[in-house]
Amino acid sequence: MLGMSQETLGKSIGVTFQQIQKYERGINRIGSSRLYDFSGVLNVPVSFFFEDFESVPTAGFAEEVQEFKTEQMGSKESLLLVKYFCRIKSPEVRKKVINLVKAMSVGEE
Repeated sequence: MLGMSQETLGKSIGVTFQQIQKYERGINRIGSSRLYDFSGVLNVPVSFFFEDFESVPTAGFAEEVQEFKTEQMGSKESLLLVKYFCRIKSPEVRKKVINLVKAMSVGEE
């Protein structure tokens, strides 16, 4: 969203871009201190990473976790959607957009 490379982000918090990739793919977990580092570099509060969480995930280590398709986040459409979504100032309007997209995506999986 900011146009920052993985290498730049990694250098700013003292890790390699490969480590950033592992965080993005969910291969490595992100500790709270590292999340704090990210919030400082990205100039967002730590709570930014938890917006719209309705509940805490309850999956344990032995349970399968649904894989997030990271390749979709790099698509032109995804980046444009995020870019314009971030320009919406009203939390109420952002919530309506999320609900609209969610409703439109039902049955698409």
